[in-house]
Amino acid sequence: IPAGKNVKKALTLDEIQKIFDYQPVTEPEARARDLFVFSYLCKGINMKDIAKLRYHNIDNGKITFIRAKTERTSKKNLKPIVAVLTDEAKQIIERWGNKPAEPDTLIFDIITDGLDPVKEVNRIKQGVKTINKYLKRIAENVGIEKNISTYTARHSYSTVLKRSGVSVEYISEALGHSDIRITENYLDGFESETDIEYSKFLTNFKKKDE
Repeated sequence: IPAGKNVKKALTLDEIQKIFDYQPVTEPEARARDLFVFSYLCKGINMKDIAKLRYHNIDNGKITFIRAKTERTSKKNLKPIVAVLTDEAKQIIERWGNKPAEPDTLIFDIITDGLDPVKEVNRIKQGVKTINKYLKRIAENVGIEKNISTYTARHSYSTVLKRSGVSVEYISEALGHSDIRITENYLDGFESETDIEYSKFLTNFKKKDE
C-alpha cells in the first residue's frame, strides 16, 4: 500500500476552547498561546505575516494586510485581507505589542527593522520554532493529542468555518487564495478525521440482546 500524503489535522471547537481557556504557567507559554489565538481569530494569518504587521495596518477596529506569499508571486491585483479585531485580538496586541504604538512600528517582537532578507527569514523561523515548542507543551497540558503548531491555527480557522456551513468562496477569500480550487484541495485534507468517525456508523450494529 503506497504511503499517503501527510494529513493535516485541524482542531475541533472543543480543543480550541481548551487553548483559549488555558492559564499559561510561564511567559513563553502565554506568548505562544496568544499568537496562536491571534492567528486563529484573524483569518488564519500565518506567522510571517504576523511578524510583518505594523500599527498602520490597524484601522477602525480592523487589521488589513497583504500576504507576503502572494506579494512575492503576483504584483498585479493584490487583494488585501481584512480581519475584524475581536476583543481578544485587541487584548493580545495590548499585551505583546511594541511600544510606543507608532504607525510604522512593528506590532510584535518577532523581527526588527533593518534585517537583511536572510536574517529576517531565520528570525521568523526561530520564532516559529520557539512558539511551536510551547504550543506542544500547552497541548499536552490540556489533553490535546494532535501534533499542534502555529499552522494548526490556520487549518483550524478554515475547517471550523467549513463545518459551520460557511461557503468555500468566503473561506478562499479569507485565506488569500488566488483560486478557489486551492481552497477546495486545502480543505479536503482535513476531512479524514470526519471520514474515520463517520465510517464507524457503517458497522454500528445493534447487539443481539437489544
